[in-house]
Amino acid sequence: MTSLFCRSFKRSPLLAVLLGFITSCDSKEMPIDNNTNHKPHLDSIVWAVNVGGDAYESSDGAHYLADDFDIGGEIAHMATVVGSQDNTLYQSYRMGDLKVSHAIPNGTYDLQFRFAEPFDIPVGDRVFNVLAQGEPVIEGLDVRLARDGRHVSALDRVVTGIVVNDGQLDITFKASAGAPILNALVVRRQMKDSRLWKLVWSDEFDQDGAPDDTRWSTDVWPARKVNDEEQAYTARPENVRVEDGHLILEAHKEDYDNAAYTSGRIHSQGKGDILYGKVDVRAKLPAGQGSWPAIWMLPSDPYKYSTSCGEDEEWQGSPTCDAWPNSGEIDIMEHVGYDMNNVHGTVHNKAAYWIHWNQRKGSIEGKTVAKEFHVYSVEWTPDEIIVSMDGSPYFTYVNEGTGWEAWPYDHPFHLVLNLAVGGMWGRAGGPVDTTIFPIRLEIDYVRVYEESK
Repeated sequence: MTSLFCRSFKRSPLLAVLLGFITSCDSKEMPIDNNTNHKPHLDSIVWAVNVGGDAYESSDGAHYLADDFDIGGEIAHMATVVGSQDNTLYQSYRMGDLKVSHAIPNGTYDLQFRFAEPFDIPVGDRVFNVLAQGEPVIEGLDVRLARDGRHVSALDRVVTGIVVNDGQLDITFKASAGAPILNALVVRRQMKDSRLWKLVWSDEFDQDGAPDDTRWSTDVWPARKVNDEEQAYTARPENVRVEDGHLILEAHKEDYDNAAYTSGRIHSQGKGDILYGKVDVRAKLPAGQGSWPAIWMLPSDPYKYSTSCGEDEEWQGSPTCDAWPNSGEIDIMEHVGYDMNNVHGTVHNKAAYWIHWNQRKGSIEGKTVAKEFHVYSVEWTPDEIIVSMDGSPYFTYVNEGTGWEAWPYDHPFHLVLNLAVGGMWGRAGGPVDTTIFPIRLEIDYVRVYEESK
């Protein structure tokens, strides 16, 4: 494909300029064909490379070129990687003085970086910045710290809105400790989704007061019921209300029901159950160390794949009932206030969850999430789950056909919206900052779609 396009452009330089390819035909540095399945997250890929390794087709169908590019550093390999469906992409890498200069059409791009820390080094021994077009896009990255303090764990990080106006993508890596590392790189051109979607369930939150009880139920829970979270969940309007067109989940520092904090959590179980489709949630997140907001999905029949639960046993927070993780969880958006610039998407199941340090997850840079509303989305089919922010995909999980342990996502789920305080992840960056309260998670709308055929 490359040689065919290049021959055409060399015969007609004007055509090359008009199409924005500029100088890319001097080598094989042409966009790769990822259009086989006509899926937006594949169609948008213009370049992908398995850094330090051979050509590779990933589990989601993306085609990675072999690394014979001059980007610097030393090529090396690691024998073991966990936390990914595509371990091959992380087993090879380059480490050292890295600089990517690649000819691509002018436009706006998302960059997906894949990393894994190959050595059992202390947190803080390898820290670096990533710059695109001369501007910092990832700052102070410690791959091991970002992957829960584990080495050889796969880390995906997406940055968005990279503008190329001179026909060349430039990425540099600058270390403040150790040497930079890179395992794979994907370049996606930002594109509008041309598919047609049919709205099947929604809440625009246009009626002040309590949330619509035909769509939502409110959880009233004590502190530390799950995840060692420090808040009590209440149904009080101080914690859960619709106001001025937004759902407000608000956390307060107050003594209440043996808790030091209160907050809100609602869910759509039995009132808005979903089996496949697309979910969009437009939200603005709280700021401050100790906050832990989430937009996520749980199974509407939590006992679908449980093996150790009694009849109607309370399963959330249970140390003996394995409804979680067996029956699955899909996290559309999670955010922890000690790491303000990152938003996370994750799936949990029996085959891959945090207790084994191999949960499947991705993250995206989100520098304005507490200042502006953004749209957090999931597309869910029988074959894959794709998590996005503002239309930019950053995490994909594929059904490999190995059974329910890895794919319990074949039965209805429902939405959960909550704002936790502290907890195992919320406190991972240090104690809760008591000066930040009150804080709120604001939801503008929740919309559920089916794809129109």
